Amino acid sequence: MGRENLTGVSEFLLLGLSDDPGLQLLLFGLFLSMYLVTILGNLLIILAVTSDSHLHTPMYIFLSNLSLTDVSFSTTTIPKMLVNLQTHSKSISYAGCLAQVAFFSLFACLESLLLTVMAYDRLVAICHPLHYLVIMNPRLCGLLVLVSFSVSLLTSLMHYLVMAQLTFCAEVEIPHFFCDLSQLLNLACSDTSTNNILIYFIGTIFGGIPLSGILYTYTQIMSSILRISSLGGRYKAFSTCASHLVVVCLFYGTGLCVYLSSAASSSPRKGAVTSVMYTVVTPMLNPFIYSLRNKDIKTALWRIISRIA
Repeated sequence: MGRENLTGVSEFLLLGLSDDPGLQLLLFGLFLSMYLVTILGNLLIILAVTSDSHLHTPMYIFLSNLSLTDVSFSTTTIPKMLVNLQTHSKSISYAGCLAQVAFFSLFACLESLLLTVMAYDRLVAICHPLHYLVIMNPRLCGLLVLVSFSVSLLTSLMHYLVMAQLTFCAEVEIPHFFCDLSQLLNLACSDTSTNNILIYFIGTIFGGIPLSGILYTYTQIMSSILRISSLGGRYKAFSTCASHLVVVCLFYGTGLCVYLSSAASSSPRKGAVTSVMYTVVTPMLNPFIYSLRNKDIKTALWRIISRIA
């Protein structure tokens, strides 16, 4: 059936992860549980940092912002998927789809930049410990968070404007559980060559540069750690950045796996299943990674639980 231009596409259809009706209830329970764990875990991190004066340091301020970003990142996609599973509906409005693209780009970019800022914080703490409080002063911390948000907002706006200019065809089925940017481009009737170039350019700039910055900072960190003479000193220095390193590997590793699996697989549905890793699983695991190995966070959480009890 030939494609024809439609000037008034009012909605798209999100095909989700499976067409099997028997899996709908299972998927609903699974993703609802994971979403609640994500919200609870990250809100506990935010509550611990804000309520304990001992955690009002640059590292934990950045961590609380990362937790808030994880909550927002998950909320961009999961609630709509849960509603569709519960109501057995697949529709999402045109405006809602573009908004999902914009917010997804915003929080994905913000997470990447915050991880870069946290890597710089660890670089200063390990390589310049005597000047840490002078360099990482509250003004610089606030400026770094503000710049990260502003750059992410600019990226989100550019993605939104790119998608808003496209004309979509009669085929409005998206083989995904959220409005994925690449899938939307495949549905467009108008020429998308310029859009593809712009999107890859944005991805290279706002994805490649932060990752390169993180790799550079950890090169410097490892060099400084290896210069420490005592084994105990090396372990203590490395333990201060171990949790962040795990989160970085999890975020960029799962994102890279999604990209490679989408490029290698001819089935878009398989790419949607793989996307669950960085859109759902990673934000859920981040609070556990930071809290399980961090005595300060665990102490603050026990204080909160003791007050409630």
